[in-house]
Amino acid sequence: MTSDAFLNRLVALLPGARPFPLEDARGEAVIVVERDAVASALRTLRDHPETQFEQLSDLTAVDYLGRTPRFEVIYQLYSVALNHRLRVKVPVPDDDPVVPSASGIWKSANWAEREAWDMFGIRFEGHPDLRRILMYPEFQGHPLRKDYPLNHRQPLVPERDPIARPWFPRNGPH
Repeated sequence: MTSDAFLNRLVALLPGARPFPLEDARGEAVIVVERDAVASALRTLRDHPETQFEQLSDLTAVDYLGRTPRFEVIYQLYSVALNHRLRVKVPVPDDDPVVPSASGIWKSANWAEREAWDMFGIRFEGHPDLRRILMYPEFQGHPLRKDYPLNHRQPLVPERDPIARPWFPRNGPH
């Protein structure tokens, strides 16, 4: 199946999806899905016999400061059974940076969503443990946002003994 035929089939399967222009996608299969439809679209992409994207290879975000919508959440999917790849882009507005969590669809989304939250400030609604993963809990702001001030001083925190005072609750997930 050609890239055009594959993209047209995906658009037919996923209401609200549209193909990303092939000339901008460098020959790769890329679709854009609105955030209110992304949860059902990702589940369909995983479960439909024509797609079978059983692997979420990566999830990341991009900040396009000055553009509307400002952010994009990007999912890189792979079908082992059918040996094809797909990039799914989800536009996210600056004033409401919330996307449904994919951690219930692919377990590999868990840490990637935490990283996108920590670095970009995009919340993943329904995530089981959305807390910082790279920065310490008292860190203010989201350092990969393009408007993050480079000279911003972070609050000083006392040194901690990770055994006596762990960063996470003792009865929480590890």
